[in-house]
Amino acid sequence: MPLDELKKDVCSAVDDMRAELLALSHAIHDEPELALEEFKAAERLTNAVESHGIKVQREAFGLKTGYVAEFGKASGPTIAILSEYDALPGIGHACGHNIIATSGFGAAIALSKLNARLPGRVRYLGTPAEERYGGKEIMAREGAFEKCDAAMMIHPSNENLVTMPCIAISEVEAIYHGRTAHASAMPYRGLNALDAVVTAYQSIAQLRQHIKNTDRIHGIITEGGLAPNIVPERAACRFYVRAADAHELAPLKARVQACFEAGALATGCRLEVHWGDTDYLDLKTNWPMAEMYESNAVKLAREFFPVANLPPGYAGSTDMGNVSHRVPSIHPMLGVAPPGVIIHNPEFTRHAASEKGDQAVIDGAKSMAMTALDLMCDPRKLAAAKNDFDATAELSRAAIARSREPMRARHDHSHGGCGCAR
Repeated sequence: MPLDELKKDVCSAVDDMRAELLALSHAIHDEPELALEEFKAAERLTNAVESHGIKVQREAFGLKTGYVAEFGKASGPTIAILSEYDALPGIGHACGHNIIATSGFGAAIALSKLNARLPGRVRYLGTPAEERYGGKEIMAREGAFEKCDAAMMIHPSNENLVTMPCIAISEVEAIYHGRTAHASAMPYRGLNALDAVVTAYQSIAQLRQHIKNTDRIHGIITEGGLAPNIVPERAACRFYVRAADAHELAPLKARVQACFEAGALATGCRLEVHWGDTDYLDLKTNWPMAEMYESNAVKLAREFFPVANLPPGYAGSTDMGNVSHRVPSIHPMLGVAPPGVIIHNPEFTRHAASEKGDQAVIDGAKSMAMTALDLMCDPRKLAAAKNDFDATAELSRAAIARSREPMRARHDHSHGGCGCAR
């Protein structure tokens, strides 16, 4: 059957599901859940998949809120389509994951409606915990992307972009243990854990003057004591450390580690440093796939902003980067908000359930379904995607290995008067 006819049919299938898709998107939006706590969203999505006669494996690949459904011809290419559905603390779906979830669902189900005409296989994955913990990396280690020929998802934004500029990131928490005392009567008996955090924070602030313009370090103090007249015996902070890629991230992490150790040395407090189990890698966009996606989205009246014209330093991070270093992948952006409204902003939360947000669900589902068909039906297009990926496959293997390297203190000896950093 001609490719154009298959594309027409999947687009019609998405249109037929419009009411279901938008109701699902709004339901997820109205009850935001944090990373690894997306039980309602996962239940809604898996129930919806089953309602279309497709078997779903819940609690898939090591995550209680993860899932997988697979269907189609084993003899054809296997394309992974992803949904994520966690929200942000305090501001809900200000990253629009309700749109990501339902556009992925819509693309997968639309392809399933081709039945025996589907020329390949779809692996539809529910991937929790993108905002924290790196859910896709956890699932990847459990085999979620094995034998996949390509992977894709869309992300809402304030512009249509063929890719999301993404850099590598590592999360770290530093906890200082001091000694309590009366802050007025006997301060000399205390060891001030909050002073240790402030020293580390200031050290990192000074470090920022001497890092590359592609690097980012930002964080918050999460614990600072109980009362002004009690010397804080425990204080903590959490930081995100970002660099262009895994190879530039590693030495920057070591410099941040030194700042944490400085806080312990200066105050005599004991230091615990907990780096994330894995780093989020930079996004390795597969450009042949991106061009296919853009061609399909343009047919839906989407006009794309040139990535080259984005402001310098405009970049975020995503665990889709970890997927992109394993299989050919794309992560395009769909505009749902005015240009001045950026993600991770309370105003963006409103746009994620707006009319433009709803249209992104529909356009995203159609564009991904059509791009999956391009890869399934045309061996030359699939070969182009694989060749593009293979050109830097060795660098990707090294990046994946480096993302798993544990981060340790630079010294084994004691820091200060009451402990050590390990």
